[in-house]
Amino acid sequence: MLTLATQSPGEPEIFASVQGEGPSAGMPVAFLRLSRCNLACVWCDTAYTWHFTGDERPHRSGETHDRRANQVALPVAEVAGLIAEHGQKRLVVTGGEPLLQAGALAELLELLPDITVEIETNGTTRAPPRLDIRIDQYNVSPKLSHSGNPPELALISERLHAYAGDPRAWFKFVVAGPEDVAEAAALVRAHAIPPARVFLMPEGTDSATLRSRERWLVPLCLEHGFRMSDRLHIHLFGDTRGT
Repeated sequence: MLTLATQSPGEPEIFASVQGEGPSAGMPVAFLRLSRCNLACVWCDTAYTWHFTGDERPHRSGETHDRRANQVALPVAEVAGLIAEHGQKRLVVTGGEPLLQAGALAELLELLPDITVEIETNGTTRAPPRLDIRIDQYNVSPKLSHSGNPPELALISERLHAYAGDPRAWFKFVVAGPEDVAEAAALVRAHAIPPARVFLMPEGTDSATLRSRERWLVPLCLEHGFRMSDRLHIHLFGDTRGT
């Protein structure tokens, strides 16, 4: 079984769109959004995947979500069939933290052998060999101090070093201010992450906020040799599920 997020109560969040972020931005893909996360970012825009009623970890919205309305468990074969219906050659598995369900995810990808797979991960864990061999691209998004996560949970040196040495791994740092860029640059140096595989992405869930932050972010990308990632889906569809 896989535990998925929902687009509406009972409807799993599996859909086709263009990738909105990172190195594959603009590519047509199928998306699979899984539920549950081991971190708790205060600005998370998919808090419905983890911030359920009774969870006292902080989130800036102050809102919690009913688990039964926002989570659905489905057999792996059924999930594979729903993904295949979208007819896409590339799959983005996101969350939540997808690698928390590594065993079932490996089983899923064995049923989809001809699809190119991206995994979006916070970089705190690793894929076991059975899953790792099915992954074409890791989109690693280490969580900086402004996320509200303790660094001992969010920034695990062993894992960051391992991803830095994996040519499939791209790094995407979410930033809200220039101080976040300085923190990201220090992590890049400390863990020998190739700058050419680093993206800086403004935090924001509306076009005005993204554009405002991108204006000061551009010169910092030039300074450090990092790439900038927009959030195309926000401009196209707003902050909505299934996009």
